[in-house]
Amino acid sequence: MWVSFPEGRELFKSEGIFACQRGTAPAPPRKMLRLQVLAIAILSGALVSSANAGVWTVTDLNPASLSYSVAYGVSGNQQAGFARVGGVNHAGLWSGSAASWLDLNPAGSTSSEANAVSGGQQVGYAVVGGQLRASLWSSSAASWVNLDPAGDTYSEAYGVSGDQQVGTSVLGYQSRASLWNGTAASWIDLSPAGSTISAAYGVDAGQQVGATYLPIGQLHASLWTGSAASWVDLNPAGATASAATAVSGGQQVGSAGQSGGPQHASLWTGSAASWVDLNPAGSTISGANGVSGGRQVGYAYVGGAEHASLWSGSATSWVDLGAFLPVGYSESEASSVWSDTQFVYVVGWARNHLTLDYEATLWTQPIPEPSCLALLCISGGLLIRAGRRIHSN
Repeated sequence: MWVSFPEGRELFKSEGIFACQRGTAPAPPRKMLRLQVLAIAILSGALVSSANAGVWTVTDLNPASLSYSVAYGVSGNQQAGFARVGGVNHAGLWSGSAASWLDLNPAGSTSSEANAVSGGQQVGYAVVGGQLRASLWSSSAASWVNLDPAGDTYSEAYGVSGDQQVGTSVLGYQSRASLWNGTAASWIDLSPAGSTISAAYGVDAGQQVGATYLPIGQLHASLWTGSAASWVDLNPAGATASAATAVSGGQQVGSAGQSGGPQHASLWTGSAASWVDLNPAGSTISGANGVSGGRQVGYAYVGGAEHASLWSGSATSWVDLGAFLPVGYSESEASSVWSDTQFVYVVGWARNHLTLDYEATLWTQPIPEPSCLALLCISGGLLIRAGRRIHSN
């Protein structure tokens, strides 16, 4: 089954997990498990709305005069993704508004996308000399670094954290999960022994996550700590296929298919046994694309429509971010989440009903300060515990 997705690539549905037609690697995180989406209404400007989950502001990041864009990553005041310029995808960077869009497409590149951002660095790919090359930027087109390992035929970077970048590289007709430290020469092959296909999609604090196709014919969510030998199989018991797409603070997220059924958004904490099913009640299929600060984001299909989604560690914590879009919107997806002491930031896309194009979208929510009552309860608890300690002495 061939399925077309926002980024214009075609993916093949196999074992419930999609493989990328353009190469032999499993499809990258937010490019997995999507179906054809329905038309939805216009996204324009910013919207403030409220519901049980709190107040969210929705901002259309689609640059003026451009009709197609997707945001894949968020960190600090930066959002990364791509916008279509003259019919060609250009890696791009935003800082909170459509007008802030910065074209990262390097000189000599015919196409590019930014897949992630962290600490002022962005990663993705650029097509140079007719070949996709894993790419690293430092917030400008001129800063482009070619991470493409010597001798490969295709490479792409999907995640970045600190001085590490992860992705995939095709060497000898085999896709290999890859780790870099800022240069092509630093490339490390993370493919575990016996694997035929692998890719790394996320990285944080020395942990890398992704997916590995094993000789038994199954794709398994994977966790590494810097080497092929460190590989940990995260595939839950009974799952026919799984993939981990992001990692942060010791949590890994992605998708898993149970007993041949639909894929469910998934959360792990370092082992297959730790698996948590995030699929919300009433959802037919779901996936998690990003994680940060104990929050997970992705999508869930409810009533036949795709909804950008937020979780806080359980299926019952699900928040429908699509509900905060302007009237008429029913299709959206969240790709990445980040927070500071004041706000939670989520990026992804929503679909414009008139043009049927995808538009990069930013959701923002203030983090409420503790109420006076909560502080009083906390203080009271501390006093009670202190009193007990004094009394016991």
